[in-house]
Amino acid sequence: MNKPPDHADEVYQEHILQGVSRTFALTIPQLPEGLRKVISNAYLLCRIADTVEDDSALTREQTRKLSDFFSEVVTGRASAEKFSNELYPLLSAHTSPAEHDLIKNVPAVLRITHSFNTNQRQALDRCIRIMAKGMADYQDTETLEGLKDLQAMDEYCYHVAGVVGEMLTELFCDYSQEINAHKDKMMQLAVSFGQGLQMTNILKDIWEDRKRGACWLPRDIFLNEGFNLIDLQPGCRDKRFHRGLGQLIGVAINHLKDALSYTLIIPPRETGIRRFCLWALGMAVLTLNKLNNYRDFSSGTQVKISRRSVRATVLITSLFARHDRLLKLLFDLTSRNLPVTAIREKLDNASCNAV
Repeated sequence: MNKPPDHADEVYQEHILQGVSRTFALTIPQLPEGLRKVISNAYLLCRIADTVEDDSALTREQTRKLSDFFSEVVTGRASAEKFSNELYPLLSAHTSPAEHDLIKNVPAVLRITHSFNTNQRQALDRCIRIMAKGMADYQDTETLEGLKDLQAMDEYCYHVAGVVGEMLTELFCDYSQEINAHKDKMMQLAVSFGQGLQMTNILKDIWEDRKRGACWLPRDIFLNEGFNLIDLQPGCRDKRFHRGLGQLIGVAINHLKDALSYTLIIPPRETGIRRFCLWALGMAVLTLNKLNNYRDFSSGTQVKISRRSVRATVLITSLFARHDRLLKLLFDLTSRNLPVTAIREKLDNASCNAV
């Protein structure tokens, strides 16, 4: 029988969130009380899965074994203590001190996980199962040549972020019957929300990923421009690469437009949930603008938005959180200089054909 969480576990969860994510430490407190704890916990579960995938000291066999192990821990069929004791000594200096601490304290996080209601548990279990398997599968195919094509990038983004959008929707619907009445429409947009945020991160983190031997860009987009991703170097000034990057920025902003539609389905009186979505969306749009203006960047820090921009995003979206028309106008205004691409339609068709 699982030991129930105590106050110390909840204090730890709030503390470690500050250490592993500046963004979510900012956005999660905006949520209503009925969602704060479960979404904080969900983020930490995702971060644990990501730590397993991202630590360069782990072999591919270890990564797959530990990913499967963690999925079993989340369902309650395996020991959190045993998982923590097995993974913690294997972590390298590449993994941050905060993530080391998180892995050491997996049992505290999981005691909270196992205290949630059935709907919440099922949402978390499904998300981590899909995410952990997807991350392990894609690590097996990591290469500096990039992913095969846009559909492959789409599938990768689903496993690491789109499924998170589905999980959040399940949690929102469990929290509110009013939101649950729109579940079908929200689920149609949830994956796109997650993908827009993930594509923004992929584009921002190109150089950091390449340092560890990975590239999540689609080869076909760049080959069509006459550029081979194997030749990519930091600070690339090749216009062929810039054109391919511009097309992906256009795909990402189309996904973020869906993310806005998703957010506007949430009842205006649920301002906390809207702020949670809007802040992430706003920061992603600003990041895409920096990427668009500095396509020859050589480090993610060069396209990272400033604290001032974060504060401005928080202030403006909070003021407009209840006003759909003003939010649409704000989105159009801040994305007006970004590329427009028709690739999104092809991507949708490819996904439909794959089903």
